[in-house]
Amino acid sequence: MTKYKLSYFPVKALAEPIRFLFSYAEIDFIDDRFDRNDWPTIKPTTPFGQVPVLEVDGKKICQSNAICRYLAKKCGLAGKNDWEELEIDATVDTIHDLRAKIAAYHYENNGTAKAEKLEIAKELVPFYVERLDEQAKKNGGYLVGGRLTWADIVLVSLLDYLNYMATYDIIEKAENLKTIRDNVLAEPKIKMWIEKRPNTEL
Repeated sequence: MTKYKLSYFPVKALAEPIRFLFSYAEIDFIDDRFDRNDWPTIKPTTPFGQVPVLEVDGKKICQSNAICRYLAKKCGLAGKNDWEELEIDATVDTIHDLRAKIAAYHYENNGTAKAEKLEIAKELVPFYVERLDEQAKKNGGYLVGGRLTWADIVLVSLLDYLNYMATYDIIEKAENLKTIRDNVLAEPKIKMWIEKRPNTEL
């Protein structure tokens, strides 16, 4: 039996889409949440000095999107054809572009630069959210193909992190994205994961 171990900081953030997919697929995995103080020791043992890292029968791999795509294929949440897979990849990349815009402001320590990045975020975050909401409307309440895919999982599982960094609910006015959120969180296996996972702010 294949053994899976997911290593990340003790938060949701970039590991949560992977945890959602493991839970949806009913695949047992070790949820390794290491202490931040141990990161300097752990970092050299990772493939590229970053996490999350997935260990599959002792083999380590990084890059959260690649890991998500791997798991999505195992549980029927990948594209049904090459075009759908392309649409999903493009959508997931867009979601991470949105995350990057918010993170650039959130993690900036220089006051002047932070103010500049906030102005950029104020313009671009609503733009991205509005476009994603339109996409969801066209796809009947999903991001791609009129059905649940790993793009929906990525969006919903990252919302806590995105909202934490933005300090507000970024999809508050996006009715179609809220429908996606409600549908994903209502999935029985994901609902079970949320009920048992550690309670963290982001």
